[in-house]
Amino acid sequence: MSPPRPPTDSAAGPVRRPGGRSAEIRRRVLDAVRAHLVEYGYDALGVDAVADRSGVHRTTVYRRWRDVGGLLADVLAEAADDDWRAPDTGSLEGDLCAVNSEVYAALTAEPPVTMALIAASFRSAPAADALRSFWVDRYDRCAVIVHRAVRRGEIPPGCDPRRLLVAATAPLYHELVLLRTSPDREFPVQAARAAVAAARAGAFPAGALTDCDPADVGAPAVRPPAGAR
Repeated sequence: MSPPRPPTDSAAGPVRRPGGRSAEIRRRVLDAVRAHLVEYGYDALGVDAVADRSGVHRTTVYRRWRDVGGLLADVLAEAADDDWRAPDTGSLEGDLCAVNSEVYAALTAEPPVTMALIAASFRSAPAADALRSFWVDRYDRCAVIVHRAVRRGEIPPGCDPRRLLVAATAPLYHELVLLRTSPDREFPVQAARAAVAAARAGAFPAGALTDCDPADVGAPAVRPPAGAR
C-alpha cells in the first residue's frame, strides 16, 4: 500500500496505456519529473525542465501532458494501475502492521519521492485529485482486511473499513509528514495495534459520522496550506 509512485485521467485528459516507443518516452518523462521534483522542489518543476532532463522533445511533452499538473497527475496515477493486493497474514493486527510497514517505507525512503509528491499535491489541483484517487483506490482494496477480521470474530460486525484503515495509517503521516518526527520502526506496529484495540471496542461503527456537522462539536475551520490554491 505504499503511497505514490500507469496511466489514468490527468489534467492532460485520458492517458492511454502506451507501448513500445511511447512507453519508453513516458518512462523517461515521469522519471525526470520525480527526480527533478526531489532535487529542486515544486517551484522549479516545469515542462521545459522535464523535457531537457528526460531528453524528450518539448513539443512531445507539451502535447501529451500540457503542463506541470498533467505531469504530476500522471506520476501519481501510475500506482493506481498496478496489481497490488492487501496483505493476508491471518490476523487483523498482522495485516495492518504489513500495510503500515509499506507506508512507513515509502515515507522514509531515499530519495524522498513520496514526500515530494505529497508536498506537490498542495500546490497542484490535478496532483491533489490524483493523490486522492490513489488513496480511495488503496483503501477500497484494503477493505477486505476488515471484512476478514469480522468473519474471524476479531472485531464486531458493522465496523466501517475506511474509518478503521484511516485510523491505522494516519498516525504515520502525522508523525513523519506533519511533525517530521525522527523515523522509528515501532510507529507502524504501535499505530496498527492502537487501531485494532479501538476496533475491538466498537470505535468505528459504519455511518456514525454521516450526519455529523463540525460546527456541532466546535471543530475549527480548516484552511488550505499557503500556496495550495
